[in-house]
Amino acid sequence: MITDGEGTPLKVITTGGNMPDISMAVTLLDSVPPIAGRVGRPRFRFPVLLADKGYDSKGFRAECRRRGTEPIIPQRGRKHIKGLGRLRYVVEQGIALLHQFRRLAIRWERHLDLHEAFVSLGCALICWRRLIK
Repeated sequence: MITDGEGTPLKVITTGGNMPDISMAVTLLDSVPPIAGRVGRPRFRFPVLLADKGYDSKGFRAECRRRGTEPIIPQRGRKHIKGLGRLRYVVEQGIALLHQFRRLAIRWERHLDLHEAFVSLGCALICWRRLIK
């Protein structure tokens, strides 16, 4: 799941339970829709990407930099980056918002297309709730 700075989900990719998240990270980064809000052409890339230690690899860091995004990822085996947990809390809160829908907390569907449809519906409801506030 990739979110903006306020926790609004931008894109979600579902993978199998036995597949590491880093394998789809570049695909997730490329699949983000244009970011609107300012006058002019919409931006396709964010200036900074915050991630946890699970995304620590030289290849992923290089791919982020090649796309114009600076990765802020703590390295495995080293001290953590102070304050990063508070910033990553936004994404964790977005996942928790998706888990408020009981059907998404535990995957009951055997078919991936059904599960992805429910995830898309959950993201749409989260965005709609933020718009009406």
